[in-house]
Amino acid sequence: MAFYVLKRLLAAIPTLFLVAASVFFLMRLIPGDPALLVLGDAATPESVADLRAAMGLDSPIPVQFGLWLAQLAGGDLGLSITSGEAVGPLILDRFGVTAAIVLAAVAIAALVAVPAGMLAAWRQGSWGDIAAVSLATLLLSIPSFWLGLILLLVFGLKLGWVPVVGYVTFAEDAWAALHYIALPVATLALVEIGVLIRMARASTIEVLRLDYIAHARAKGVPESRVLLRHAFPNAFAPTLTLLGLVLGNLLGGIAVIETVFTLPGLGRLLVEAIFARDYPVIQGVMLFIALVYVGVNLVVDLLYPVFDPRVAAS
Repeated sequence: MAFYVLKRLLAAIPTLFLVAASVFFLMRLIPGDPALLVLGDAATPESVADLRAAMGLDSPIPVQFGLWLAQLAGGDLGLSITSGEAVGPLILDRFGVTAAIVLAAVAIAALVAVPAGMLAAWRQGSWGDIAAVSLATLLLSIPSFWLGLILLLVFGLKLGWVPVVGYVTFAEDAWAALHYIALPVATLALVEIGVLIRMARASTIEVLRLDYIAHARAKGVPESRVLLRHAFPNAFAPTLTLLGLVLGNLLGGIAVIETVFTLPGLGRLLVEAIFARDYPVIQGVMLFIALVYVGVNLVVDLLYPVFDPRVAAS
């Protein structure tokens, strides 16, 4: 197992390098001078040139990339151009907000969608199955930002159940923090429930058609035991893979939701950095998201033997 984990981690290095190189060079193609954005339009050419030199932006781009890689090798993501803060601690501070929202949304979506998808497959063709498929299709068709705005309008402005803007950390007031993240979590959970219901249903239908399921039924095994003990472990394995992909995709695409709900998370930090042409922050956030994505998929691979006996036996 240790050799497998080490092998996967080493295989992730080229992926992270490609992410780092792509983000670094593509950012340089976007029009706009970070030094000019910091100093303003009234800045003199001399002051802009001095600030560019201080930021290291006056060197050739390949040289800048090499210096940045050298910093990364030492665990240094650099300093933010706009705030002067260290990028690493800044990312970790914002990641706490994003992680709380994404993990809660994925957990709720899995707890609702997986049983619903399995029950729909178990009663394939019934009204319950049709309702589950229709709900999943509807949720898949709704853009997350539009759903977030609707929930904000109804529960925030009309009913006044939750705050409309702002954020409070769990350390300051846990109950208030739950109110602030309730709608973002609900928005992401509803969107992903549609994806997971379809996957859980399709996987369960495939497993229920296998010979060992027919054999168990022929032996008189109760249907509840057939579903939970024989069908669930094999049917959940593909859904587990999708859960890992969903978790990674939400981390990478949460910027829209954090912008809608004005949350100080990682996605909003990335949006602010893009507008400010804050290269170190953009590069650091994208590399961090890629690293988390690789880590999540590694954890999913390690959990496979727990849910799929065929993998454990191989």
